[in-house]
Amino acid sequence: MGWNSYGLDKIAQELVLKAKIRDSDSLNQSYKMRMAVAYGLERFWGEHLRLQKKEPDKSTYWKETWDALEMVLKKAGITLPNDPVNVDNTKAVKAMSERLWNELNLEKQRVALAVLTQLCDCIVWWTQRYKGRSKE
Repeated sequence: MGWNSYGLDKIAQELVLKAKIRDSDSLNQSYKMRMAVAYGLERFWGEHLRLQKKEPDKSTYWKETWDALEMVLKKAGITLPNDPVNVDNTKAVKAMSERLWNELNLEKQRVALAVLTQLCDCIVWWTQRYKGRSKE
C-alpha cells in the first residue's frame, strides 16, 4: 500500500483561508496545532474545548481541522471518533476521550497521527503564505 495524499494540501489551504477570513489572529494556532500533534490525538482534539468559551474563533479552527481529519481518515477506512461536545459537559468530554483511546487500535492511532502531522505541516505552509496579507 502506497502513500495517498487524500488532498491534504487543498484541505489545509481551505482551512487556513476560512480561519483568516473569520479571524486572522487564529492563524497563529497553525503552529500550535503542529506542535500539539506530538501529544497525541486526545490532546489535539481537546484543544478546541479549552478555547471554546474564551476564544471561539480559534476553537472553531481547531474543530474544523479535527473534522477535516475525520473526513480524510474515513476515506482511508478509519473511523475517527468525533462526537459534538461542549466543554461544560464533563460526561461527554470523558466519553469522547475514552472513545479515542478505546476505539482506535495502535496501528490506526499511528495512521491518524501521521495524517494529522502531514495535514498540520500543510496548514503551517499555507499559513506562512497567507499570514499578514489582506482578507481579499
